[in-house]
Amino acid sequence: MAALIHPTAIVEPGARLGDGVELGAYAYVGAQVELGAGTKLHHHASVEGNTVLGSGCELFPYACIGGRSQDLKFRGGNPGLRVGDRNVFREYVTLHCATHDGAFTRVGSGNTLLAGCHVAHDCVLGDHIVMSNGAVLAGHVVVEDHVVIGGYGGVHQFCRLGAYAMLSATAKLVHDLPPFFIADGTPARVRAINQVGLERNGFAPQQLDRVKQLHRILYRDGLNRTQALERIASHPAADSPEFSRFRAFSGASSRGLAPGGR
Repeated sequence: MAALIHPTAIVEPGARLGDGVELGAYAYVGAQVELGAGTKLHHHASVEGNTVLGSGCELFPYACIGGRSQDLKFRGGNPGLRVGDRNVFREYVTLHCATHDGAFTRVGSGNTLLAGCHVAHDCVLGDHIVMSNGAVLAGHVVVEDHVVIGGYGGVHQFCRLGAYAMLSATAKLVHDLPPFFIADGTPARVRAINQVGLERNGFAPQQLDRVKQLHRILYRDGLNRTQALERIASHPAADSPEFSRFRAFSGASSRGLAPGGR
């Protein structure tokens, strides 16, 4: 299927458009851009820079994808942005390229970023993430699969959010948020397990019970962090998928795990 391009859209020489790409009025596609089959840019949406978007993505008006890094360490070169399939970027979403030559900001597939969200340079996002209106990620943030970030939630640079976690609306995350948990507040603290999110993603009762045990050991048993991690490592469920995911996440943490609190 041929691309459907509005007469006012601008496609720079060198851009590569897959089958069935749609470009609305005044949309812009830069010279280094590759758009996958069936990707749609609504009016005034733009994709620029060293950027590849997969198939079936949808960009709403005034989304700006692939802009140059805002990092003051940028010294030129050709860093880029790589985005998977079936992502939805609503109005005024911004995704920036990496800072250093040859590096990439990366976004997986099946993600939904609502109006006004920002993903800064060198972030790495997984799959099936939802960022509500105005949520922002500073540079080098890692967001694993199935994470939800509430409206106007903010994440400090180099923080990590584990799979199936949720950061509440207007919260400010300055530590790593472990998988399965909800964090809220400024600065954000872990308040509970993300039970609704886990149930929606098909977690069985025995899986939920293991997540509850993790939460209790970390945040309810009065242990310091070293003691809690030792107990988790020696727990009868230590090799379960939930405990294993948490142990891998905590072992890779550089900013420290988010504290608990009610």
